[in-house]
Amino acid sequence: MNPYECNNMKKTFLIALIAFSLPSFVLACDICGCGVGTSYIGILPDFNKRIIGLRYRYNSIFSHVAPGGTSSYLTTKELYNTMELWGGWNLTKKFRVMVSLPYSFNEQINQGSRASKKGPGDINISGQYELLNTRKTMDNHLLVQSLWVGGGIKLATGKYNPNDKSSSNSNANLFQLGTASTDFTVNAMYDVRLQDAGLNLSSTYKMNTANKYDYRYGNKLSTTAQLYYKVRIHSAVTIAPNGGVQFERAARDTDKNLTVDISGGRLLMGTAGLEAAFKKISAGFNWQTPFSQDMANGIVKANNRFMTHVSFLL
Repeated sequence: MNPYECNNMKKTFLIALIAFSLPSFVLACDICGCGVGTSYIGILPDFNKRIIGLRYRYNSIFSHVAPGGTSSYLTTKELYNTMELWGGWNLTKKFRVMVSLPYSFNEQINQGSRASKKGPGDINISGQYELLNTRKTMDNHLLVQSLWVGGGIKLATGKYNPNDKSSSNSNANLFQLGTASTDFTVNAMYDVRLQDAGLNLSSTYKMNTANKYDYRYGNKLSTTAQLYYKVRIHSAVTIAPNGGVQFERAARDTDKNLTVDISGGRLLMGTAGLEAAFKKISAGFNWQTPFSQDMANGIVKANNRFMTHVSFLL
């Protein structure tokens, strides 16, 4: 490899490192990707002008977990099903706007009794700027790189019920449709592909404010790394199997400026999925399973997650 190519590879590695580690703080809102404030996981479909789509996300947790991860009569299973209408619009070649409107169906199950709630969640709006977009040939192989950075706002459009927060029962405050707070995000996404093999790195940091009930969900970091390989079937269909890891870390919540012990934590998950594209239609799914976790002082245990989507280029 000549010095020029060596320098290019060093730059590629440096950009990937920056995107993967930005920002390396702590995560939260919901401590496990369940309930309020969940973010998109998966490889975003490519689009030149506009895109609109539907996503379905399923998450579940066990709360009131006994010491050692065992169950007790207090252990409750919480199910979170979310349908999400989302879209993106490239206003210029380097700037795009993304919007998502979730609608959730939440359910709690304990000792045969069930409680449920449904309704719209918190609307997310973000803007992203493309810092890097290059295409080069190395040893007769095409190297493509892109780096997007941006920020956004989460509006308090989902219903929040302060009565569902119960410190006396050591209950993590996750069973909500919204946070009742206006929150902010910063994010970065880096993608590098050599011919058909690629690596996608993304990181989102969410900064939360206190709601009108003086409850503040902790700030949240979510970082993912996914390897993928594009397979072209004939000339119109492309599929891309992918796999990787996702790391989340949550700061503890505060209630009237007092730290909530049953909150915060960390979670490492493995991910596997498949993306497919046919002309102006894209579809895919992503499965996530916990590798290790330590959430809410062991009171909460995360289970598998699932996301599927379909989108249309406009």
